[in-house]
Amino acid sequence: MVCSAAVAADMPIAPPPAYAPPPVEDFGGWYLRGDIGFSNQQVKDLRYGRESAYSQLTSFDQQTSFDAAGIFGVGVGYQFNNWFRADVVGQYRGNSNFKGTDRFTGTAGGVAYNGIDNYGASKSEWLVMANGYVDLGTWWCVTPFIGAGVGAARVTMANFTDTGINNLPFSTTSFASAPTASKWNLAWAVHTGLAYKVNPNLTLELAYSYLNLGDGYTGALSAFTGATTNNSFKFKDITSHDVKVGVRWNLDSAPAYYPPPLMRKG
Repeated sequence: MVCSAAVAADMPIAPPPAYAPPPVEDFGGWYLRGDIGFSNQQVKDLRYGRESAYSQLTSFDQQTSFDAAGIFGVGVGYQFNNWFRADVVGQYRGNSNFKGTDRFTGTAGGVAYNGIDNYGASKSEWLVMANGYVDLGTWWCVTPFIGAGVGAARVTMANFTDTGINNLPFSTTSFASAPTASKWNLAWAVHTGLAYKVNPNLTLELAYSYLNLGDGYTGALSAFTGATTNNSFKFKDITSHDVKVGVRWNLDSAPAYYPPPLMRKG
């Protein structure tokens, strides 16, 4: 019995198991975001601001197009749970060159005539928008999502020119230009895309957005002689199909927990 007690006294005493805190959820908290991409824009209609000027004109072949332009955005957001998040973003949408052609017919003094106008301009915007997103589940670290947003867009039209020709009473040409002008509009968007979680802090995004920017206006039109009117051109219902690559950086992700190494004495 004495020997057994001595042997038992010499045996090391195992320490209690290391305490491990409860696992930290892999969602929730504040994040920063940044985006770059390009736009593909359209305008529904281009019209002289004084609608009465078109009372006897019929446009039968209007063609308009914008060049693609760069998009640069930053924002801050919050992940509420594993399926819903929201953010506020600011975007600068770079200069996009515009070209348009408008064929028309009309009457003057009972005499029918026709003509053509060729337009040129450039357009840019500042955009501030609040967005909400629904994450649709994660497979192999990839999360598809959908979302929508509403905000305000400052649409700036610059370098507008109008070169025209008509056949009344004989072939005549005209030229007019307008200074830069800006207008704030209500803007809205719908979004969809894929997010890839690189690690608990960093997420990459590939996204598409359909964006309605409202109307744009030029400054007051003036002829090549210098005569100025009180009228401008209206770019009605400017929309855009955007493709963007983005990053999200989670500010609240806790570091991974590693238990201390097991230590024995004796």
